[in-house]
Amino acid sequence: MKKSVMSIAFLVANVMLLLSACSSESSLLPSTTSSLPTTNTTTSSTGTSGSSSTTTTTANAITTLEIFKKVYGATEVYIEGNYAIIKANGLPDHKSPYYKDTQWATAKYEAYNGTNTKFALNPNRIVSQSYVFKIPINPAKASNSSATPAGPIGISLNGVPFYNQYAAMNAPLTNEVNGFDQYKGHPQQQGQYHYHVEPTYLTDQKGKDALLGFLLDGFPVYGPLEKGKTITNSDLDGYHGHSHATTEYPNGIYHYHITDADPYINGNGFYGTAGTVSK
Repeated sequence: MKKSVMSIAFLVANVMLLLSACSSESSLLPSTTSSLPTTNTTTSSTGTSGSSSTTTTTANAITTLEIFKKVYGATEVYIEGNYAIIKANGLPDHKSPYYKDTQWATAKYEAYNGTNTKFALNPNRIVSQSYVFKIPINPAKASNSSATPAGPIGISLNGVPFYNQYAAMNAPLTNEVNGFDQYKGHPQQQGQYHYHVEPTYLTDQKGKDALLGFLLDGFPVYGPLEKGKTITNSDLDGYHGHSHATTEYPNGIYHYHITDADPYINGNGFYGTAGTVSK
């Protein structure tokens, strides 16, 4: 009997020793879980082309995307790195005498009915474009300002480009204004419809104090009214803007204002570093 009890005790002791050894060995094995950095991504696009892009989801990126999506005339809007990509065909969503003899004439042609008694229809007609605007989403003042080019310097909410204060060959707009339609736009020789001055269709629809678009440097463009006051050139700096909070940018941002006198939209070049536009 004593031998039997001792055998059992010896067996139990060995089992306990074996379990202890296994436990110690498992503690030396590498863990199967670790604290890995995670990146949330989102596929974001708007428009009709069906393509999309994958971007890092941050509060800033989401907010920025929503702001640039205010360009309702775009065919596609997405964030790519540090840029907003805005694609547009440049067709105004309002009627115009410059839709005459185009494929959109039935729905969009309207004879001039503005107030300029000197109006003269120029020979150009509106043509659909393939604009790709690449605009910085974190705009900052440029160390060296660059002049605005001939052609698009920004994009308005309805997808129509903004042009600077000059006609061809940097001539003043003195004569060219007589070709502006009732919504203050016109097409150039390749059919690119554009605004040099206040896009009155947009200010009628959105309000004269509203966000109207963006220049290529990423800074927003607002209408000629601010807090109930009509803005004049004397209220603005040499680039035709100033800084403070706006509805879309409650923490404050530099922004341009459109006024009723030359230079209208932008002054002595871009305040920030311009992105690009291809067509």
